[in-house]
Amino acid sequence: MITMIDIDFASLRLIGLNQSMASQLAGMDGPEGSNIALMRVTEVQRDWLQVHDGRESHPVRVRPGLLARLNDAEDQLAVGDWVCVQHNALGERWVDEVLAADTQLVRRANDGRRQVLASNIDTALLVMGLDADYNVRRLERYVVLALSSGVTPVVVLTKADLCADAEHRLEQVRQRVPEGIAAFAVNGMAAATADLLAPWLQAGQTLVLVGSSGAGKSTLTNTLLGHDVQLTGRVRDGDGRGRHTTTARSLHQCASGACIIDTPGIRTLQLDLNEEAVAATFTDIEALALQCRYRDCSHRNEPGCAVRNTVEAERLNTYHKLMREAARDKQTPLERKQEVATWKVRTRGTKLKMQLKRGQ
Repeated sequence: MITMIDIDFASLRLIGLNQSMASQLAGMDGPEGSNIALMRVTEVQRDWLQVHDGRESHPVRVRPGLLARLNDAEDQLAVGDWVCVQHNALGERWVDEVLAADTQLVRRANDGRRQVLASNIDTALLVMGLDADYNVRRLERYVVLALSSGVTPVVVLTKADLCADAEHRLEQVRQRVPEGIAAFAVNGMAAATADLLAPWLQAGQTLVLVGSSGAGKSTLTNTLLGHDVQLTGRVRDGDGRGRHTTTARSLHQCASGACIIDTPGIRTLQLDLNEEAVAATFTDIEALALQCRYRDCSHRNEPGCAVRNTVEAERLNTYHKLMREAARDKQTPLERKQEVATWKVRTRGTKLKMQLKRGQ
C-alpha cells in the first residue's frame, strides 16, 4: 500500500502554505509503509536543517541522493523551502524531496556560484540605516535583487529617530526607485512601524529582511514579531559598520499569520542578473532612451542622447555597471575568457601609448 503524504492544511497555513505549493502535492505519494509529512525549512546548518510542521520544530537530515540532485542542478536547500520529511521507526527524520520554489532570492557567491538566500518569498524588506549605512547606489542593487527574483521590494529606512534629515533622504530614495515601490523612514523599535508595514504582514505572506550588518534588520524583526527572538547589537563607533549579530538565516512566525526571514548582513552583493530586471529598476532611463536620436544609443558619447544630460551621472554609472554584469552573466565561459583577453590587449595598448607620450 502506498502512503499518502500527511498535510495538515490548517497548521501549515500558519507558516505560509499557499495554493501554489499545495497544488504540487496532488498525486504525490510516499513509498510503501512510510510516514511522510510536509514541513517548511526554518533554518539551514552545515549538516542538518530545522523544519516546522505548523505546530512545532524538528531537526532533520537530508538524503544524500537529494543533495546530489540539487548540486547537479546548481541549486540548494534554503530557508523558506517546503520539504517532504520521512519519520522512520528509529525516530529519525529525513528530507526525501523538496517542492519547486515559487520564488528564490538569489545572489552570486565570490566563486560565481548561485547562492539562494531564501525561497518562496512574497516581499523583500530592503533595510538600510539612516546613518553611515545610507548608500543609495547599494539600495538600487537591492531593488534589482528583489525584482530579478520575482519578489516585491519594500524599502525600509531605519533609525529615522536618529537622523535630522530623514525626510529629505526618504525623498531621495523615492526619486531613485521605480514608481510604485513603497519606501518608509522608521524607528525600527517603535510599535507604530509594525502598523505601517501591516499590509505586507497578512496571513500566509512570507517576508525576508535584506541589508548590511548594523542596518537594524534584527531589531525590526523583533518589532514586527512583537517579541525578541533575535540578538541585536551596536554599530562600530569608528566607521558606523555593524557587527554580525545574526549569523544564520531563520524563519519566524508572526501573530498575524505572516512569516519573517531574518538574514545575516550582506557585505558584498554580486547579483544573479538579467537585463529585464535592471530595466525595471531604472524605468526613468528606459523611458528617456526612447527619445534618443539612435535606437541603439549606449548613453555614453553618442550625439542626441536624451539620457546623458538628464539623468545624474552617479545613477547612470550604476545603470551601466549593472547592465554590464547582466550581459556577463549570459556569457559562456569561453566568451568571458575572450572578453578578458580583449581587455588585456586594450590595456597593454593604452600603457604603450602613455609611455610613448612620456618619451619612454
